[in-house]
Amino acid sequence: MDGSTNDAPNDAPKEGTTEIDLYEILGVPPTASKAEIRKAYHKKALASHPDKVPPEQREEAEAQFKAASQAYEILNDEEKRHLYDTHGMAAFDGSGGPGMGPEVNMEDILNMFGMGGGVPGMGRGGRKMRRSPDENQKYEVSLMDLYKGKTVRFTSTKNVICSKCNGTGGADKAKPKECASCKGQGIKQVVSQVGPGMLTQRMVECGACEGTGQVFNPKDKCKKCKGKRTTEEKKQLELYIPRGAREGDQIRLEGEADQVPGAEQTGDIVFHLVEQPDDVFQRAGNDLSAKLEITLAEALTGFHRVVLQHLDGRGIELRHPQVPGQILRPGEVLRVPGEGMPIKKSEAKGDLYLVVDVRFPDDGYFSDPHVLEQLQKLLPGPPPPIEAEETDEVTWEQADIEDIGGPEAHEAWEDEDGPHHAQCQTQ
Repeated sequence: MDGSTNDAPNDAPKEGTTEIDLYEILGVPPTASKAEIRKAYHKKALASHPDKVPPEQREEAEAQFKAASQAYEILNDEEKRHLYDTHGMAAFDGSGGPGMGPEVNMEDILNMFGMGGGVPGMGRGGRKMRRSPDENQKYEVSLMDLYKGKTVRFTSTKNVICSKCNGTGGADKAKPKECASCKGQGIKQVVSQVGPGMLTQRMVECGACEGTGQVFNPKDKCKKCKGKRTTEEKKQLELYIPRGAREGDQIRLEGEADQVPGAEQTGDIVFHLVEQPDDVFQRAGNDLSAKLEITLAEALTGFHRVVLQHLDGRGIELRHPQVPGQILRPGEVLRVPGEGMPIKKSEAKGDLYLVVDVRFPDDGYFSDPHVLEQLQKLLPGPPPPIEAEETDEVTWEQADIEDIGGPEAHEAWEDEDGPHHAQCQTQ
């Protein structure tokens, strides 16, 4: 079985019908990211959920809810979205696609969303010609680059419409013939076995004609693109990362994705920023935090020095104490206003938080009895003695906090609610 079928859906809608615009159903543009599509779906589904409206509006709400669910199911899946952008709803068996039963009147749904009577901008065959798919890439960037901003220049290799055949794939005046593999549909139904006696069907783009539904004889193919309709082109591009950008931000290079014959617009290259960990600073929103390492003497008597180097190379100088006699203790936090991350599209910055870490002397540092005696006179004495009728002097050894409770305290067990861990309880 080659997966093809003679009753594959017609690529173009029948005369008098309206092509469903899933983007318009969700209220997002064709350039919307997956996060934007997810957010729009949740908003639409919540507003049209049948359980959230009066009884007399439930039938209409149910149809809207199903339409939003169908749109989300297709647009949230990259493969399905590509098929939809290329072939419209013809790629989904002509009945409204996955998640939409035949009992739903699609014309009614279109009218509910103000889409009845035809959609402007329809392309060849009555179907709207969409833009080519976006190209998504992760781009790792250091915290320093996000603090200072960065411009990256690179060479991009992309597919462009063949200049010799204008994207037809054929030589001048050559006429294509119908693709025998997909019967001219551009898409094929593929049947796959997912388990014993279980089959699944899905629509995929025809590889023989690359989704066009037409092929040229070998001698009639364009000599420049070899019938592929596109050629490769190298181009110098520039990526600008603004100061204060953060993890998850998207930077678009508009119209720089691969060109696709038949699409009115070319998609974008979308860079998704991935923030790399920094050895010194941690980021929380627009604020930064770092460890402030000081000696025991500095904690008790104060200091005036550069305590760390900032992300732009500046030394951060601190004077302590601000009030005579002030002492720094481990874990205390000092806030330095205006020394955090730059805030995008403004001159303002977040704050820098310094967490005090007191470094105590090494063992044996105070081994001289005379020095120890002087130190005891300078420092506060012990707390008042604890009175007890009987006392025992015990031995001790150094341990780790994880040792408390023994091995059984850290074993996991499972019950009907899933895995659990033992916890210490205070009676």
